[in-house]
Amino acid sequence: MTAATTFLCSCEETMPLHGETVAKACRTKVRTADQLCRKELDFFKAVLAQEGDVLVACTQEAPLFTETAEDMGFAGRLAFANVREQAGWSTGAREAGPKTAALLAAASEEMPPIQAVTLESKGVALVYGRDEVAIEAARRLSETLDVTVLLTRPGAVTPPSATDFPVVKGTISVARGHLGAFELMVDDYALPSPASRRAYAWQTPRNGASSTSDIVIDLSGGMPLFPAAELRPGYLRADPRDPAAVERLIGEASGLVGTFDKPRFVQFDASLCAHSRSKITGCTRCLDLCPTGAITPDGDHVAIDPAICAGCGQCAAACPTGAAAYALPPVDALMRRMRALLTTYQAAGGTGAVLLLHDGDHGLPLIDMLARHGDGLPAHVLPLQVNEVTQVGPELLAGAFAYGVAGIAVLTRAKPKHDILGLQRTLATTRTILAALGYGADVLRLVETDDPDALAADLAVPFAGTPTAKPASFLPMGAKRGLLELSFLELHAAAPAPVDVIALEKGAPFGNAEVNVEACTLCLSCVSACPTGALSDNPDKPMLRFAESLCVQCGLCEQTCPEDAIDLVAQLDFVAWREPKKLVKEEEPFHCTQCNKAFGTRSTIERIASKLEGHWMFSGANAARREALFMCEDCRVERVVNESFDPYGAPERPRVRTAEDYLAEVKAGKDGLN
Repeated sequence: MTAATTFLCSCEETMPLHGETVAKACRTKVRTADQLCRKELDFFKAVLAQEGDVLVACTQEAPLFTETAEDMGFAGRLAFANVREQAGWSTGAREAGPKTAALLAAASEEMPPIQAVTLESKGVALVYGRDEVAIEAARRLSETLDVTVLLTRPGAVTPPSATDFPVVKGTISVARGHLGAFELMVDDYALPSPASRRAYAWQTPRNGASSTSDIVIDLSGGMPLFPAAELRPGYLRADPRDPAAVERLIGEASGLVGTFDKPRFVQFDASLCAHSRSKITGCTRCLDLCPTGAITPDGDHVAIDPAICAGCGQCAAACPTGAAAYALPPVDALMRRMRALLTTYQAAGGTGAVLLLHDGDHGLPLIDMLARHGDGLPAHVLPLQVNEVTQVGPELLAGAFAYGVAGIAVLTRAKPKHDILGLQRTLATTRTILAALGYGADVLRLVETDDPDALAADLAVPFAGTPTAKPASFLPMGAKRGLLELSFLELHAAAPAPVDVIALEKGAPFGNAEVNVEACTLCLSCVSACPTGALSDNPDKPMLRFAESLCVQCGLCEQTCPEDAIDLVAQLDFVAWREPKKLVKEEEPFHCTQCNKAFGTRSTIERIASKLEGHWMFSGANAARREALFMCEDCRVERVVNESFDPYGAPERPRVRTAEDYLAEVKAGKDGLN
């Protein structure tokens, strides 16, 4: 949407406003102020009473403006944009008019609502530890939680004088689940003896005990029970030797009772998944990248547990079919915001745009510190906030260069909380494509820092590339795979030095399935295995067709082909992407000699007949049976039944002389001599 009115505030004259540039580029009525949140608040109220949707170029006082609008019963949409820290408080603020307009246009793009996953905890907690630290933590938590203590390989632990909560012994061997639904398997499980005196004495232990709980509090000091343990809802872990960490854990655990909502980060469509077919494993990209174990194989597809998913988005970025798609926000909504940012910047006269992709938890504070204590972001650097930078896929990067950016910087922590292997692979593949199309070899940059000055230094280094001279303006709509195809075609159309085919490293999600037509028998096993429809047949004629734009290089066709006639070639063929499905192989069908029904192919039937030439079942007195080889399945069955074919009626094979026969003959010879 384009706001009917946009408020620009100089924040007590600490930054320029660029009202004319904003009004022209954003096509909005601009209202200016110097202290809108205080002495000019009545001005804000007056406009709210008369105008439609309103955009305020301030995020610091968003709570005040929101409360004011609610008190007035404002029915329009009220949106906010951070212009001060991202453009106004900068040494380049005087030249930041196009950037200011771009930030406001991007903020005007409405994002869809967030879907939530509900987790419920009744407060049943397991405290897992080794010694008195675990028992003391359980004692303090027992006032708010239903606590059980599990001591793993305990030493001499003195039992309390009163049994206020259960204390047992055991070691967790398997842990699954999340807040409100943990399932644990415990080995060496034993109950304490009631007569324990100086230290716990344990009854006879056993393996394979099971337990369930809503919360797991790990004070064992050992290895975490889960991958990416700090991201598992309901699993709290602290070093028992660190009193401050234990104290923080107790405070956090005591509040984990009730109903909790977490975002649904990923939408998953199992029908698009290319994981497996007929027990043959194909694509495992998401399984290889998920840091929390939220993704597991589930038959022909995978399953994503939204309660465990921590939202890194690497599965969605890597998923070649679009089965896994990031939902916070959906990629089409994010790309529309990026489009508004870049196209408005250009319309306002901006040049040489560099897109800075960052998250809210780390990147946003770094940008704020740079604005408050440094030179701020340069006027040509346009920040775009995402939920997690690891959600960024090739469609977003390709779309940005098609829209005209000179470079992209992706800002991460010095020590990212998520493994960024998937992001690194995405950047590497996109770099290869951009370099081949003439955009430049150094136009995608990963900035791993927690220091705002280091960020500024990195952004000060020019991007050695060639932006497009004919920026695209396509409107991104639709699902992820369709957006990827559209973005890549627009990237090629806008390329400074376009080429038709780009070779990629093996494992890239684009490419060709080369078929050895001489070896191919048109059995069409590959068609039934292909999850995307890249390989297809013709129901009216023996035919194999291929659409390269749909191929995700999952390898299922290659592994399924009984003739080993398919080889995968990772590449990007823009000509093939624009063309309809190509004909790979076609043959005339063979017609049943009895009913004239088309079945199989002529070459296949003739090859089978040739191989069975001279076989006892179809030769000599049985030569007439050979006619059944040239009949369809229905006529063949009728012929077999009517003529009583006996598949076990083969002539008796000559007996093979064995070692036992030889020994028997030798023995018989010796007996004869006697």
